[in-house]
Amino acid sequence: MISASRRRMVVLYVVMASLLITLGGRLWYIQVMNGASYVKLASANQTRNIVVPAVRGQILDDVGQAMVTNRTALVVSVDMMTLSQRPDGGVSVLRRLASLLDTPYPLLQKKVRLCSPTVTQPCWAGSPYQPIPVDQSVSAQVALQIMEEQSQFPGVTAQTQGVVDYPSPGGADPAQVLGYLQPATTQELKADHLPSAVGYSTADLVGQSGLEEQYNTALTGKTGTNTVSVNAAGDVTGTVGGTPAQSGDDLVTSINSTIQADAQQALTTAISKARASGNDANQGAAVVMTTTGRVVAMASYPDYDPSVWTNGISQSQFNALFGAQDGAPAINYATQGQYAPGSTWKVTSTAAAVADGYPLDGSYDCPASVNIGGHNYINDGEPNLGAMSFSEALIQSCDTVYYNLGYEMWQRDNPGANVVTSPKAPVQKMQQMALHWGFGQPTGVDLPDESTGTVPTREWLYYYWKDNAYTGQDWCKYGKADGSYVQQIEYQDCQDGNVWEPGQAAIAAIGQGYDLVTPLQLTNAYVALADGGTLYQPRIGEALVSPTGKQVQQINPPVAGHLPVSPNTLAYIRNALAGVVTQGTAAGAFSGFPLNQVCVAGKTGTAEVMGKVATSVFASFAPCGNPQYVVVVMIPDSGYGADASAPAVRQIWDGIYGLEGHKAAVPGGRVPASLPQIASTGQITAPKGYSG
Repeated sequence: MISASRRRMVVLYVVMASLLITLGGRLWYIQVMNGASYVKLASANQTRNIVVPAVRGQILDDVGQAMVTNRTALVVSVDMMTLSQRPDGGVSVLRRLASLLDTPYPLLQKKVRLCSPTVTQPCWAGSPYQPIPVDQSVSAQVALQIMEEQSQFPGVTAQTQGVVDYPSPGGADPAQVLGYLQPATTQELKADHLPSAVGYSTADLVGQSGLEEQYNTALTGKTGTNTVSVNAAGDVTGTVGGTPAQSGDDLVTSINSTIQADAQQALTTAISKARASGNDANQGAAVVMTTTGRVVAMASYPDYDPSVWTNGISQSQFNALFGAQDGAPAINYATQGQYAPGSTWKVTSTAAAVADGYPLDGSYDCPASVNIGGHNYINDGEPNLGAMSFSEALIQSCDTVYYNLGYEMWQRDNPGANVVTSPKAPVQKMQQMALHWGFGQPTGVDLPDESTGTVPTREWLYYYWKDNAYTGQDWCKYGKADGSYVQQIEYQDCQDGNVWEPGQAAIAAIGQGYDLVTPLQLTNAYVALADGGTLYQPRIGEALVSPTGKQVQQINPPVAGHLPVSPNTLAYIRNALAGVVTQGTAAGAFSGFPLNQVCVAGKTGTAEVMGKVATSVFASFAPCGNPQYVVVVMIPDSGYGADASAPAVRQIWDGIYGLEGHKAAVPGGRVPASLPQIASTGQITAPKGYSG
């Protein structure tokens, strides 16, 4: 018999043999069966991919002048991977560099640290393996000193690189239209499929507003990569491969720099005059469009220098751009400002009345005041002008004609639906016409973050009441029948805020009350009036052109719809608006203007705002018989349309056509019919007849 001790030895041998067989099998699997994959992983651990940013495309005006470009500059960069290996962590090198660049050492320290959720600008948002730019415009002498004294500046380079610049051709500086560049967020990296894993992020990477955001993908181009080898300590030991970067496309716009500069100056002058008159005007907008839907100029006040975003922005600068105290200059008031249009709205009300059966050649009473729903509504200045035509009502801007139209249409327009209990309540006829003119919805312009304005349909009123009666302002919670004035209003709004009142219908007919538009919406509506009824989605971009000069994409304004108004009615309204300038509310503002050279038609608007000075509005087109352009100016807190906005519009027309001592911005009053020629060398040639 086998002893117990021998049995235990046999079992132990068997166990050991099993372990050896298992270990051997595992080694064979790793080294033979899966060896190639582990070799690949090991190789990957020894290399790093470094992004090579593409040169960003330029943004050009209509004749090829650069509004945003990449200029060549000597850029000093620091390789922190190299400096981190020095005994003192590179402190001595950075101190010498700070002295050479005349930069405080603490600031330089911040620039070379890595950004994180707890570390904000100034910091480096890119890959730790990439050299970090610390000064983007040094002198040749400084660059030469760095290159010649590498023993004093190891890991520091001075190279020629492209840096974003804003040349402001002719003084044109539409900062809000152009937008700005900032480091990409994680969400943007994912949305644009950018290689964040290899450090795709620089201080001027992604468009965050304006054209820079809208056309970011095309402007950015395609990044390249350099694959470098690294040792166990993380030091770069050489380059092993990579792919070259592809430069972004240039964006040619329809912005005419001369007209843009004139619009900016006219807007600034008008606001300055309004302030000098004791008003509190601190914002406004001017828009110029062709009757084919192209934006020629878009000015927003207050303006700012877009170069403030370069190399990071301080908190104080950020507060100045977005703070109400400084007028929030980062906001594009042409597309994001929402104002009551005043009497410029009467063109849609006229169209709605005619569509509802009122005769175009009828006679309408213009009394000094009318009583509607127990409230007295007066004609501005309280003149009793007697019976008049629609044409005269537009020329003299008679409010009471339109108060009566709004009230009479309210009486017949589904009166049972005026107590709005459902968002499916039918749209009122007058408001439906306004929607057809593009109000109450985005125009579709090629800019992000456009406001919608307000057309007070019954559906809109229902949600407005629901949002404020029981949530938001809590009308029903704080309102009191016998409380303060405000509490009494809140109490009343709680009870019948969902009722479309006759007074609301009356004041909506003259572009007040709940009516709100953006300056671009108003401009686009007048384009449809001027061109015979075609409503466009405006476009600023005209074409994308490759770095070699080849057209990549033609950008045309899409047709958004057609006004449900007969050509006869539109022609009637256009003729009436020509009379506004010669004998109506804008006659004083255009006194002495050479209408025999360029016939301008337009409509004044003076929108009353509770507790504030009226919003001044003037919408116009020219030439009267064959409109080519529409010009609109809106300035809140500035007074009558004829006093503030109309003179600014006159100044813009002077600049377009070269009138009253001005030089014509466009030869013969025509925008370029062709694109500027961009050669493969980057040389730009303006269209024939234009100079850049």
